[in-house]
Amino acid sequence: MIYVHVPFCHRKCTYCAFFSKVESARWRVDGYVDALLREMEERCNEQAHPIKTVYFGGGTPSILPLGQLGRIVEGLHRWFDLSRLEEMTLEANPEDLTPEYLAELKRMGFNRLSVGIQSLDDRVLRMLNRRHTARQALMAVEAARGAGFENISVDFIYGIESMESIESIGPIDSIAPIISHVSLYALTVEAGTALAVQVGQGRVVLPDEDEVVRQYHALHDFFESHGFHQYEVSNYARAGFESRHNSRYWNRTPYLGLGPGAHSFDGGRHRRWNNPDGTIGEETLTEADAWNEQLMTALRTTRGLPLSALPVGQKERLHRLMQPYIACGWIALKDNHYAPTTEGLLHADGMAAALFV
Repeated sequence: MIYVHVPFCHRKCTYCAFFSKVESARWRVDGYVDALLREMEERCNEQAHPIKTVYFGGGTPSILPLGQLGRIVEGLHRWFDLSRLEEMTLEANPEDLTPEYLAELKRMGFNRLSVGIQSLDDRVLRMLNRRHTARQALMAVEAARGAGFENISVDFIYGIESMESIESIGPIDSIAPIISHVSLYALTVEAGTALAVQVGQGRVVLPDEDEVVRQYHALHDFFESHGFHQYEVSNYARAGFESRHNSRYWNRTPYLGLGPGAHSFDGGRHRRWNNPDGTIGEETLTEADAWNEQLMTALRTTRGLPLSALPVGQKERLHRLMQPYIACGWIALKDNHYAPTTEGLLHADGMAAALFV
């Protein structure tokens, strides 16, 4: 599987801590694509072939002109075997998804869109420094369906402010029937972001933890009642529309990351990442680190941690430590897995940290 990082944005959202540049000058995009194509050539043997999934993330990949996006896709076909490609995803902002752009995405082979809606409340969108309106978001998803995209995911952020009901997010019931996947993220305040400054100055007051948990349950119940099932702490899908690419991350499948800021993993204990300044970072995980990582990712999925994956020397210890979580309803023993419940997923990271070796 391959991840392509596109570091450009129209402008920076207040909450974003990912590496991105608010620059889209033609020469910068040209230089980025040239460097990306060179990296493909240099690293094409690092990933097993054929490639099953490709994911364009960012940044905002839909900021790329179609000509440059086409060059990248052509490069992928040149240097990698995509003959058995199952899923190719593009992250996009609603305002970029014109009918012409969508038609070309289909022609290039994209079969999945991940649309950053975040909210259907125009006031909240302005607070987050998003460029689109609620109406544009709805129109973009409708246009994507009209262009033949069946696999459409949207992102929503909750925990921005108190909400009296699910309708406070906006006309969410109007978008649910025409999407196949949704990612729900609790707003977090990352150091160095504009949001962190606003919160520190008291200009933005976020809801307390109890309110955030209430919103999580309200959104969970809404999407479950509209034909979606939760398969990871932040992700819901209609049957058959789970993200194949992201699911492979959680299974610790090897992946190749291309572009500035992208990470790669060999499926065992070696990680590599591209620093924004052009240097390379590398890390070899200890056996304990590798196990802890597997434990953490497994407990963020509804499938959970398979008993067969438990290290021989850790089985008794882990079984003993799991008992309080089973007793309080956070973990269920199901199909030979320690599987988090809906409530347990809220505490997945804390549970994993308590179980680390």
